[in-house]
Amino acid sequence: MAEEDEELALKNEQGGKKKWLLIGAGGVVVVLLVVVLLWLFSGDDSSTTIAENSASSDPTAAAASGPAAELGTALYVGMPRPFVFNVPGDKRDRLVQINVQLMVRGVDNEESAKKHIPLIEGTLLQVFSSTTAEALQTAEGKDKLRELALAQVQDVMQEIAGNKVVEKVLFTGFVLQ
Repeated sequence: MAEEDEELALKNEQGGKKKWLLIGAGGVVVVLLVVVLLWLFSGDDSSTTIAENSASSDPTAAAASGPAAELGTALYVGMPRPFVFNVPGDKRDRLVQINVQLMVRGVDNEESAKKHIPLIEGTLLQVFSSTTAEALQTAEGKDKLRELALAQVQDVMQEIAGNKVVEKVLFTGFVLQ
């Protein structure tokens, strides 16, 4: 019986060592995984920096990027909700839903557009509701509506903000029922 107790104690001791060995190995794997993830997502953009440095030393590249920098970055301001309205048609009135985004240049114009969203929405709704279902069934009709909307929004923003602010009116969703 003493021999059995000694064997049991020896097995328990070996099992405990295996358990701690597995826990230690798991911990090492977790630490390595964290190190690899941190290394991958550290944001080291040395290749981008080299490309930027070589582009800045090339005078033709600097001249080509000059006008784009003056215009500012293209930013998009989405209207908070789609425009839903009725338009008259030959046989019956039609329901239209248009999702709109505005393309602006630079952060100042983006902020100005966001600040005046109610005014822009009112102007767009007025323009949209003045069209007909037949005009909206063709690509040319949609283009004319987009151009008219842009002109009206630019006129209103010129009066309020002192500049046109909006460069393009984009239809990102268009449903005619």
